[in-house]
Amino acid sequence: LDRFKEVNDALGHLAGDEVLKTVAERLQALARKSDVIGRLGGDEFVLLQTEVGSPDSAVALAERVCRSLGEAISPNGERVEVSASVGVALFPTDGETSEGLIRAADMALYRAKNEGRATFRCFEPAMAERLRQRRAMQRDLREAVMCGDLHLVYQPQVNVGNGQLLGFEALARWDHPTHGVIAPAVFVPMAEEGGFVAALGEWVLRSACREAAAWETPLSVAVNLSPHQVTQGDLPSLVQEVLLETGLNAKRLELEITESVLIEDTDRALHVLRRLKAMGIRIAMDDFGTGYSSLSYLQSFPFDKIKIDRSFIANLENNLHSRAIVRAVVGLGRSLAVPVVAEGVETNSQLAFLRDEHCEEIQGFLTGRPQSVDSFRSLLYKGEAPGQPMPLRPDDDGPTDTPALAG
Repeated sequence: LDRFKEVNDALGHLAGDEVLKTVAERLQALARKSDVIGRLGGDEFVLLQTEVGSPDSAVALAERVCRSLGEAISPNGERVEVSASVGVALFPTDGETSEGLIRAADMALYRAKNEGRATFRCFEPAMAERLRQRRAMQRDLREAVMCGDLHLVYQPQVNVGNGQLLGFEALARWDHPTHGVIAPAVFVPMAEEGGFVAALGEWVLRSACREAAAWETPLSVAVNLSPHQVTQGDLPSLVQEVLLETGLNAKRLELEITESVLIEDTDRALHVLRRLKAMGIRIAMDDFGTGYSSLSYLQSFPFDKIKIDRSFIANLENNLHSRAIVRAVVGLGRSLAVPVVAEGVETNSQLAFLRDEHCEEIQGFLTGRPQSVDSFRSLLYKGEAPGQPMPLRPDDDGPTDTPALAG
C-alpha cells in the first residue's frame, strides 16, 4: 500500500487496521479459490496464483488489484484515499525457488513505487543489475559520508525590499569518482534506504556550522533536517555539541524541517523543536503548502520562518491558482508575524510579484547559484557589515537545486 503510514498517523491505528481488513477483503474478491493470499507484514501483501495460462493473466490481475485498491475506503466513516504498488514475477522464468520468486516480485514492486506508485511493474532481468548498481552506489555513499568526502555549497537568501544578503542555505554535494556529480535528490534517498541518513545529516550540520563560524561577517546559515534526525536520537544534544565544538552562535543557525517530520511523530517532533528553539536556534518550515495539515502545525509551534515551495513559484507566471496560493501564504505569514521566504525564484517577473505582495525573503537562481563558500569570500571575509546588497539577476541555465536533506 502507498503511504499507509500516513493513514495510521492521521487517523490512528484502529482506522489503519480497518483499512488493512478492507484491502484483504478486496484481494479475496479478486482471487480464485485456488489462489493463496497472505500478508507479509505491515502493509505488504502477496498473492500467489497457480496454473496461470500466460503472462497476460498475471498482468490483468495486477491491473485489477491496482484499480480495486485505488477506490476510497471509509474506516469509521472517514474517507481515505489509498492505492497500491504491485510487483509481478513469474515462475520459472523470474525465479525457480519461492525465495527467488518473491525477491524478483519485490524488485518489480520497488520499481513501481519509484515510477509513481499506484501502478504495477513486471520483473525484468535488468532490474537485478540496476539493484546491484544501486547497492554499490549506496556503499560508496556510506564511505564518502564516513570519510567526509562530500562538500557543501551555499545559496544566498536575500531581503526582497532592499536586496540585502541575510544568510545562506547549506546544500550537500557528492562528486562520485566514476559517475560524477550525484544530485541530493538521488543520494539522500539512498542514505535513507541504507539507514545512514542521520550520519549524513550530522556531517552536513557539523560542516555548515564549522564553515559559518569562520565567516567574519556573521550571517545566518540554514541546514535541512531529515525526519529521521528529528524523531530518532537526541538531536538537541547533538546540535548543542556541534555549536560548542565549532563556536557558532546559536542565533546564526537556522534548521529547516518539512511537514513529514511532524507527520511521523508529532508529539516527539514538537518536543524536539521546542528544545532547539529554547537554545536560540531558529526553526523554519520548508516546502510549505505541499502537505495537508500545515495550518495545524503553525498553530502548534511558533515557527521563525515559512518557506513557500518552489513548485508554486515556478508557476507564478502562468497559473492563477499558484498566484492565489502564494498570495495567501504571504498574507498568512504577515498575519502571524512570521517571515515568508520564496524558494526557486528565477525571473524578474516572479520577483516583482513577490515584492508587490510584500514577501520578505527570496532565494533561487535570481539571488545566485549554489556555490562554494570561497565564491562569497568578498562578502564573508573582508569585514563588510551584514546585509550587503546582492545583485538580483535572472539565470536561464535551469531550475534551482534541491535541498541537501529534505523530508
